[in-house]
Amino acid sequence: MSIANKHKIEGLIQQPYNASVRVMLASLERNVLPDAIIRSLTRLLLAARLRSAYKPSSELQLSDLLNFVHSLKEMPIAIKTEEPKAQHYELSTSFFKLVLGKNLNCCYFSDESNTLEDAEKAMLELYCERAQPKDGHTVLDIGCGWGSLSLYIAQKYCNYRINGICNSKTQKAFIEEQCRERQLQNVEIIVADISTFEMEGSYDRIFSVEMFEHMKSYKDLLHKISKWMKDDALLFVHLFCHKAFAYHFEDDVSVVNQWLVNGKHYAQTSEEWLKRMDKNSALIKPIMESTYGKDQALKWTVYWRTFFVSVAELFGYNNGEEWMVAHFLFKKK
Repeated sequence: MSIANKHKIEGLIQQPYNASVRVMLASLERNVLPDAIIRSLTRLLLAARLRSAYKPSSELQLSDLLNFVHSLKEMPIAIKTEEPKAQHYELSTSFFKLVLGKNLNCCYFSDESNTLEDAEKAMLELYCERAQPKDGHTVLDIGCGWGSLSLYIAQKYCNYRINGICNSKTQKAFIEEQCRERQLQNVEIIVADISTFEMEGSYDRIFSVEMFEHMKSYKDLLHKISKWMKDDALLFVHLFCHKAFAYHFEDDVSVVNQWLVNGKHYAQTSEEWLKRMDKNSALIKPIMESTYGKDQALKWTVYWRTFFVSVAELFGYNNGEEWMVAHFLFKKK
């Protein structure tokens, strides 16, 4: 849950301990709640979440998991798609360029990663290493965001043809601007809602990075994606997960391989984003004021900082062994 989502934050006030939450939230919005307290409270909430998720017997644990799986199958591919879109993309791209690294994507901190940009590139290289693309392939990047992977593949493999699907006109404009700057002519971006989008086409490799977390009916989604896969195509999926509360999704595709990436990589990524946000606070202030208004700018600046703190604590919890990133490679059945 993103701390930047106003409605979800205010929903906390309805809890039995609403008086304490109101005090904490008021202190947070005035920017008088120290980071140390925010981190401690986050860890307490995470511990409570784990206690509620673990059931007293293996039978109850399995039943809870199966009920969750069945509930997903009864839901549409996605719900409330406009809510996260407004939440994450109402800020201009200039904010994310100041806070995120050059490639605007998550990171893998290998021994050779000396900078945030090194770690971004290491994650992109990891995707390609695991998806095994070959020269001349056609590539579909579903939920391509700011085009980090699409641009990386297009620049590294000039004989590839890459289509990207995003749900933001702002992101499409940014990617197309990057293509012009880098003189790339093998990328085409489509703005669409993946839950309702249909098209004719088939691809050698399909990538989905940080999109499946927002989906519900994996069965319907994978059926849709399978129709865009050539017979020998591979689908690579990157998604957030928990070590115990997850399951393998296999419908019109089957798992070829899978990997887990320790949560510390994403925790360190978010810590670096927080540092950059603080370092560029003077440049970020007018962006917040133009987006949210001068009277709301401080509150939303704090919300975004708290979001990065919360993400870092979530993925760093238990030394990165609770919440982490999973990579799946699928083939068409």
